[in-house]
Amino acid sequence: MTALRLAPPVAGSRIVAIGGSRGENLVPNDDIVGPINSSDEWIVQRTGIRTRVRADEGTSVLDLAAAAAEDALGKAGIEPADLDAVVVATVTHFEQTPALATLLTERLGATPAAAYDISAACAGYCYGIAQADALVRSGTARHVLVVGVERMSDFIDPTDRTISFLLGDGAGAAVVGPSDEPRIGPTVWGSDGSLASAIYQTRSWLDYRREELGEPVPARPELAEEVSQMVTPTLRQQGPTVFKWVITNIPKLALRTIEAAGLTPADIDVFVPHQANMRITDQLLKTLKLRDDVVVGRDIADTGNTSAASIPLATERLLREGDARSGDVALQIGFGAGMAFAGQVVILP
Repeated sequence: MTALRLAPPVAGSRIVAIGGSRGENLVPNDDIVGPINSSDEWIVQRTGIRTRVRADEGTSVLDLAAAAAEDALGKAGIEPADLDAVVVATVTHFEQTPALATLLTERLGATPAAAYDISAACAGYCYGIAQADALVRSGTARHVLVVGVERMSDFIDPTDRTISFLLGDGAGAAVVGPSDEPRIGPTVWGSDGSLASAIYQTRSWLDYRREELGEPVPARPELAEEVSQMVTPTLRQQGPTVFKWVITNIPKLALRTIEAAGLTPADIDVFVPHQANMRITDQLLKTLKLRDDVVVGRDIADTGNTSAASIPLATERLLREGDARSGDVALQIGFGAGMAFAGQVVILP
């Protein structure tokens, strides 16, 4: 049997740098409470959010991704041409193809790096770090750019009380490269598709019309104007179902993730969960029994829930503001639609 040559593996991988970009506009609770018949007090009490960031109309999801990527590359001192792969986690890139990652690679000047998207919602960034870690350690790539980016405002129904008032726009990026020793721990991940309806995207107006008419649209010329006014799909969630699932399952995931890294909860310096809801973060802290002095990512308070971007944005903020330091041991946990979940222990850059 003929043996094939493999790329030489490396001892480990590390996050070299983390960058971020946020929507240009701060949107306080008072600006959105009218259509949902709510109040600033109700939103703060239920979610911990006081403001959220949303992008200008002319700022695309690609613009957000590129700004975060350029920030991370600049901090890492790595040229785009030195990237071997670009992985983008997003659920708000409207086009099924080409992948946003390919467009980002061209924008940055990283062609011909391998490029592909991940659709794992709020767990997408952790999925991306898992794949970058594997690519580097296997010798398939030396430097990988991982970007979590969302323009959630494109999927907002202003009258929705289930999730839309939580959502913000932004991007977080990490450059992953080789290390003499592992500085990204094993990934513990999975999904539970039986709860796919807990966080879901509504169908578009066009889908409803197809169903109502029982024929392709636009099959009749008189429907052309209606089709041109087709509305965008929006997000919905079953809040109590999500809260119960997260509180029941994510602490187990977190403990398995810490154990997989050969550590104990007492070794964790920084905790960065997906920025879903401050109440969820507080409940996870109580259950995990981390050290009293653990630094906690709470970027949601004035950035909102940015799905795949939330963990790298929260981490970037902690490092930039000095609350977390290079060399700290950080536990990052993502969870979201499809009840996809993933976590790693990483050493902060």
